[in-house]
Amino acid sequence: MTFLSRPRTAFWADIRFVIGIVLVALSIAGVWLIVSSAGRTTPVLQANRTIVQGEALVSADFQVVEVGLGPLTEDYLAPQDLEPGLVAARTLTEGELVPTTALGEAESSRTTTIVIESSTGIPAEVTAGTVVELWQAPPLEDGRSYDAPRILVGDVIVSTVVEAEGMLSSDATSVEVVIDRADVGDVLAAITGGSVLSVVPVGSGS
Repeated sequence: MTFLSRPRTAFWADIRFVIGIVLVALSIAGVWLIVSSAGRTTPVLQANRTIVQGEALVSADFQVVEVGLGPLTEDYLAPQDLEPGLVAARTLTEGELVPTTALGEAESSRTTTIVIESSTGIPAEVTAGTVVELWQAPPLEDGRSYDAPRILVGDVIVSTVVEAEGMLSSDATSVEVVIDRADVGDVLAAITGGSVLSVVPVGSGS
C-alpha cells in the first residue's frame, strides 16, 4: 500500500516568503526616513543685504532662518559657524542662504577697496554688487587735453555708491570698489597722474 508524504516545508518557512517580508519592512522604513527628514529643519544664515566680495562677514548682515536642507545641511553656514576673520569669497545677494563655498579668510584675501571719482557721474543702475569697468583718459603733454579713453581695470565690484553731501550737491560721482591688490598700483598711478576716470557698468560700452 502506497502512502503520500506531506511536503517537508510549510509555506511560512518558505525562504521566498521571508525575503518578501524583509523587503516590505525595508521599504516602509525608507519611506518613514524620507518623510521624517523632509519635515526636519535646520537654522542657517541668510544675507539681509548684498554683501560684496572681500567684505567682512558680521552677524548684523544676516538673519537666522529655519529651512529643510536634508543632506545639504553641511553645505550652508550655521549661526555658530560665523567666526571673526571671515570674508565673502564672492558677492552674496540679499536673501541668499550662505553656502560655505562663499567664505574666505581675511588674511588670504587678494582684494581691497578704493574710492573712485567718476568724471561722467554714476549711472542709476549701479548699486552695491554691480560689476563695472574703470576707464581712464590720460592727460596729453600739452596739459590741456586728454588721450582717448581706455580700460584701466575690468570687472571690479562696486561696494558702495558714495552719495554727495550738501544742499547744492548733484548726483553721486564716486564709488567704493573692490579691486584686486595687483591692480591698486595702476589705479593710484592714474589718479596721481591726472587721468580722468570713469565708471562704466559691464556691457554698457564706453
